[in-house]
Formats: sequence, structure tokens, C-alpha cells
Amino acid sequence: MSLPLPPGDFRAYLFDCDGTIVDSMPLHYSAWCSALDEWGCEFPEELFYAWGGRPIADIVAALNERHGLAMPVDTVVQRQEELYQRALPEVTAVPEVLAHIEDAHGRIPFAVVSGGTRESVTVSLDTLGLLDRFETLVCAGDYTRPKPDPEAFLLAARRLGVPPADCLVFEDTDLGIRAATAADMASVRVPAPWERVAAA
Repeated sequence: MSLPLPPGDFRAYLFDCDGTIVDSMPLHYSAWCSALDEWGCEFPEELFYAWGGRPIADIVAALNERHGLAMPVDTVVQRQEELYQRALPEVTAVPEVLAHIEDAHGRIPFAVVSGGTRESVTVSLDTLGLLDRFETLVCAGDYTRPKPDPEAFLLAARRLGVPPADCLVFEDTDLGIRAATAADMASVRVPAPWERVAAA
């Protein structure tokens, strides 16, 4: 399947990372389950996808509240990332998004805008040989208000020197689409893995 873009003469592309450029959500979920199992914490798959786009530390804090647990946030975050990185050799790019990266690279600047840590984003993109395609990475810790707040997308636009209205956002989550809209940016929704399979 192809990924049609909205009409417009866009001067920059802003990409979420996990589930958008990198087909990593199944690997992330497996890593989450293994990390949380060490603390006796359940994380239903539907909830994992519903919370897509939230910073990883926020997810641990929310699970603590939801289950009445006291998991140490930094420890669980570190463990999840460690387990994810072990699985990285299996990761692939989302073909429909990769096609747009290949087509527009060199003509307009790109940024990554992610709720993931800089380490996780960098390792994922480097594994796919795509890290050098992006002029800037905006990751957790670079902004104070996560998606659906527009702060991260607006920061990326400023770093690229492109007005928000001239940016196109690629996103796979509701939070990300809402953040793009709040930033006055057009967006394209990247289908979830099962949607891409069904449409193939």
C-alpha cells in the first residue's frame, strides 16, 4: 500500500519515530512486557497502543498509579530500553514512510519528533541506516509538555527554520495527530501494523 499525502507545498517533514519510521511497536511491546513482568505489572496490548506517543517515563508512572505499584521509574525505563535494544537486529522500517523519506531526502529538511529517549531514537535510526537523513532530533527531555501539546513539533520547526504551516507531520498515534493539529501543521496518519497487513 502507498501512503497518500495531503495537498500542499511543504518545506519540511517532521516524523514521529516508533511506529512511524521504525516498525518497532511490536518489539517495544515485547520489551515492555518483559521489563514489567519483573515487577508483576500487566500492560494490556490495547492500552499500550492507546498510550502510543506518551513519554516512556510517563507510562511507568501511569502504570504505577493504575495498579497501585511503586516501580522505580528510572529503573524500569532503563530495563525496557535495554530489552528493546537487544531485539533491534529484528527491526525494519515502515515501507510506506521510507518511500517518502527516500523521495524527498535532499530536497527538504527532515526532523524526528519523538516521545522516546534520544538514545532509543538514535539507535533505532542508526540500525536502519537512516540517522544521517535527519537534520535534528527532538526527543524526550528536549521539551516539557509531551504530545498532544504542540511544543515538540514547534521546537522542531524552529530548529529547521521552517514556519509551522509549511511542515508536514507523519504520525501513527492520536496524540501525535492532535499535537500536529495544535501546532497548525498538516499531518498524515501512518497505519498501525495490523492495518498495513490487512491492506496489503
